[in-house]
Amino acid sequence: MLSGIRVLSFTHFLQGPSASQILADLGADVIKVEPPHGAFERSWTGPGRLINGLSPFFTLANRNVRSLAVDLKNPDALEPLLELVRSSDVLIESFRPGALDRLGLGYDALKAINPKLIYCSLSGYGSDGPYVDRPGQDVLVQAMSGLAAATGRADQDPTPVGACVVDQHAAVLGAMGILAALHGRERSGVGTRVESNLLNAALDLQIEPLNYALNGWDDSRSASGVSSSYYKAPYGVFAAADGHVCISLTSLATLSELFDDEWFASIGEENSFERRDEINDRVANYIVERPTSEWFEIFDDHRIWSAPVQNYQQVIDDPQVNHNNSFDSFDHDTAGHIRVLRHPVSYGGERPGVRTAPPALGDHTTEILAEAGYSPEAIATLTANKVFR
Repeated sequence: MLSGIRVLSFTHFLQGPSASQILADLGADVIKVEPPHGAFERSWTGPGRLINGLSPFFTLANRNVRSLAVDLKNPDALEPLLELVRSSDVLIESFRPGALDRLGLGYDALKAINPKLIYCSLSGYGSDGPYVDRPGQDVLVQAMSGLAAATGRADQDPTPVGACVVDQHAAVLGAMGILAALHGRERSGVGTRVESNLLNAALDLQIEPLNYALNGWDDSRSASGVSSSYYKAPYGVFAAADGHVCISLTSLATLSELFDDEWFASIGEENSFERRDEINDRVANYIVERPTSEWFEIFDDHRIWSAPVQNYQQVIDDPQVNHNNSFDSFDHDTAGHIRVLRHPVSYGGERPGVRTAPPALGDHTTEILAEAGYSPEAIATLTANKVFR
């Protein structure tokens, strides 16, 4: 869908590469601009494990792109990069605010040579303001934004969620902004600057509880930790005899019928939020008596919204996940067969897949410079002088 759109990606870590990969999956020509030693995510991995020398972290957000290795601090790098800017539609960057300006690659400088350029900046907190110099990282923003404090039991420490949800949501918002700007450019003929940041993304993830808080609601966590801080009981995960089950938005009348216990109906729906801990505790006492398989049959009979609590291997084997064609794979020269998540959206019934494996460092430097009009001799000089790799 984005065939013919060229994207320069000055990104690292997760937010920026993931946003770039969304565009690459859709057919854009994404050029990953890396330092001579390689992007951070090439060598880093959370659990400290590599796949025959290849970082799983690099494989998750760098498919379908080309690699250009360049020393951005070398003054001889600027003119070739500006030449690439002239022929590009989008630039994405996730450097600290102001870093690319100091290198001559800021928005004001680039829009002067390419007024149609969409310039997307991805950051921790925004391009200015009191937190502009703070490190922007997922778990830090989960803490700052209220997300960690909203999770867990009332008597436990605040708990971050078990994935980098803020990074990924910010990436999707950045890609959405770029697509909107490209559409707007079709009408106006001029580009614009797009910004997405982790703090805004974290707040957006909490659109429901924050809207309550903005209008005077007290966001106290429940003692049971089952219901969220803003839903009545029962709502959440309960321990069964052999695992856990999740129940959502079930009436007290239905619970009375399910457990043959008139206590639930006697409370009254209007009191189900204030008395959520009592309700949760009583539900928990019933749920723990039976295995999950029995409960799901019972839940289905009573049309109760429920779901199994699955670990990652169970998710990988889940029939609906596989029916949705959620996984893809590619063969890597050194790491062998690698599995990855597929692009999350389908178009005409198809989900975009892997066209090219994540590239080796500088894999496409020569061809990209040639496309920018540089002769083989000029390219040889630039690489010999260690401007490009």
